[in-house]
Order: sequence, then structure tokens, then C-alpha cells
Amino acid sequence: MPYEAMDTEEQKNLIKSYFDKEMEVIEKLDIEEINAAVGAIWSAYKREATIYIFGNGGSAATASHFVCDFNKGISEDKTKKFNFVCLGDNIPTMMAIANDMSYDEVFRYQIKNRLKPTDLVIGISGSGNSKNVINAVEYAKEIGTPVVGITGYNGGKLKALADYHMDANIDDMQISEDLHMIFDHMMYFVLNHK
Repeated sequence: MPYEAMDTEEQKNLIKSYFDKEMEVIEKLDIEEINAAVGAIWSAYKREATIYIFGNGGSAATASHFVCDFNKGISEDKTKKFNFVCLGDNIPTMMAIANDMSYDEVFRYQIKNRLKPTDLVIGISGSGNSKNVINAVEYAKEIGTPVVGITGYNGGKLKALADYHMDANIDDMQISEDLHMIFDHMMYFVLNHK
């Protein structure tokens, strides 16, 4: 429906409905789980680990945003810097892997024989079931690398596999993705107080 044709009250009600739904999810977040995940990321920073982060679509954009906020923003006033690597940021590498092998391998292939048990993996998947994310997380688990899962819906396979969770428990991709960015900016706030 074109903007001009939408009733103003109807539009305001839709806006309010969206934010009400988002606030409801925020109020139900598991702060203990989130705190443990923040602790895992801080611990990785202290041991100078490489933190690999990845996801598809909007989650890929979120992963890339995390890298900017951690490697520049949070690191700016610290004596040592975070070492985040977004596996979705090199498009030619991803396309070569997808073309020559399978799209299911675009993340696992990049960390295979490079990932160390002392590193950290952060997988982002709204559904928790993205095959390429799961493949990389399963590889991390095989070699003993800790995993943070950032999910929505019921968390899917990623939540079951992850050692630490940041879960937006709602059957709505947009609100899940909103919360995933809130997790990033919340950590920016918290870790800047360290």
C-alpha cells in the first residue's frame, strides 16, 4: 500500500505494535546466559585469541558490524586490540568455495586447519539451522574451540551445539536480527567499562 494511502492511525498502531513486540522479547532475555557469552568473548580477548564470526544475509551484515565495533570501536582505547575476523567479508573467497565445493562449506573451509582450540567461534543464525554455520560450528567443536551461538526462534541446532548463547527467543527474523545488533552494541557499552 503506498504511503499516501495508509491511514495515519493504522500506521502509528503498526509502529507501536512492532516496538511492543521487541520490548517483550528484550524483557524475557536470559541475562545470565548473555553474561556468560560476554565473558567468553572477554576471555578470548585477554588470551589474544582470534575470534571468527559468521552468518548469512542479515546475519552476515551483523557479523561484519561486530568486527568494526570490536576491532576499532572497543579496541580504540585499549593497550591491545580485539582480533575479530568475519568469514563473510571476502566475497571472492566465499564465491570460490561455493563454486568449487559447496555453499555449505564457505565458513568451515576458511577455518579448517587454521582454527585453534584457544580461539573463539561466533556463529550467527536467526533460525539456528543454517547448514554452513552448523558445519563450521561442528568443526570448531571437533577441535575443542569454544562456540558462542547468536540465534532467534528456538535456537535450532546452533543453540544446541554452542557453549554460550545470546538468544532472541521469538519466531520473527526481523526482531531476532534487531536483537543481535543490540547484543553487539550492549557489549560495546559493557566492554568499554573494562
